[in-house]
Amino acid sequence: FLLNKCQVNEKFNMTEDNHSLTTEFILIGFSNHPELRTILFLVFLIIYLITMVGNLGLVALIFAESRLHTPMYIFLGNLALMDSCCSSAITPKLLQNFFSKDRIISLYECMAQFYFLCLAETADCFLMAAMAFDRYVAICNPLQYHTRMSNKLCLQMTTGAYIAGNMHPMIHTGFLFRLTFCRFNQINHFYCDVLPLFRLSCVDPYINQLMLFIFAGSVLIFTITLVVISYLFILFTIFTMKSNKGKGKALSTCASHFLSVSIFYGSLIFTYVRTNSGNEEDKDILVAIFYTLVIPLLNPFIYSLRNKEVINVTKKVLKIS
Repeated sequence: FLLNKCQVNEKFNMTEDNHSLTTEFILIGFSNHPELRTILFLVFLIIYLITMVGNLGLVALIFAESRLHTPMYIFLGNLALMDSCCSSAITPKLLQNFFSKDRIISLYECMAQFYFLCLAETADCFLMAAMAFDRYVAICNPLQYHTRMSNKLCLQMTTGAYIAGNMHPMIHTGFLFRLTFCRFNQINHFYCDVLPLFRLSCVDPYINQLMLFIFAGSVLIFTITLVVISYLFILFTIFTMKSNKGKGKALSTCASHFLSVSIFYGSLIFTYVRTNSGNEEDKDILVAIFYTLVIPLLNPFIYSLRNKEVINVTKKVLKIS
C-alpha cells in the first residue's frame, strides 16, 4: 500500500487548467450486458423485496413481542435494521439505472450513498461483535448471563455501534471534499464507493487512502478479534459438552452464524484493506454484491430459522398452530 505513493504522486502530478471540474458521475456497473438488464432487474428487485420484508419483519416482531426484549434479540433487531439501511442505500438507484439512459448520480448524491452504506456496514461490524460476545456469555457463563449482559451494557454496546457507524463515514466523507474530479466521470460500479472516486480524482488521494486503510482496518481488526475470540471460547465449551445431541445442535447453529460473519468480513477486507494491485473493478463489483446485497438477504434467515423462540413467536403472530 505505502509503496505505491511514489507512483500515485507521479500519476497525479499534472496541471488541471485544461480540465473542467466534474460534479456528476455515470454508474456503468452491469451495463456491459444490456440484453440481461430485464433479468438482472427482476433478480435484484426480488432480492430487495425479500431483504426488506425479512429484516423489517424481524424488527417489527422483536419490537412487538416482549419475550424477545433480551440482549440477543435487541442486537439482532438492530442488525436487521442496519441491513435494511444498507440494501436501501444501494438497490433503488441500481434498479433505476437498469432502465435509465444516462445513469447519472451527482457528487452529493454519491457522498450520501457512500455515507449511509458505510454507516450500515460499520454498525454491522460492531453489532456482529456484540452478538458474538453475547453468545459467548450465554454458552460459556450461563449462570452469570443476566448479571454480565445487563440492559445497561446492552444499551451501551448498541449505542456505541451507532456512534461508530456515524463517525466512520463522517471521516471519509469529509476527506472527499479535498478531492477534485476533472477526468473521466464513469464509475465502473453499481453504486458510488470511495475507491472508484479515488481513481477519478485529479488530486493525489494518498491521504484518503491512508485514512481508509487506518480507520477501516482498525474497525475490522477490533471487531474480528472480538468475534474470533468469542467463537473460540464457544467452540471449546461445545466440545466439552457431554450430550452429543446438544453438541451437534450448538455446532450447527454456530457454524451457520460464523459462515455469515466470515463472508461479511472477508468481502470487506478484500475490498477496503488490501493493497492496490491495479485495475480490479470487476472483482470489486462481485465482492460488493456479497456484503451489500447477499448478506443483508441471508442474515434474518440465518439468525432466525434455527431459533425456536423466533419461530414460535412468528407462528403466534400469524396464528399458525
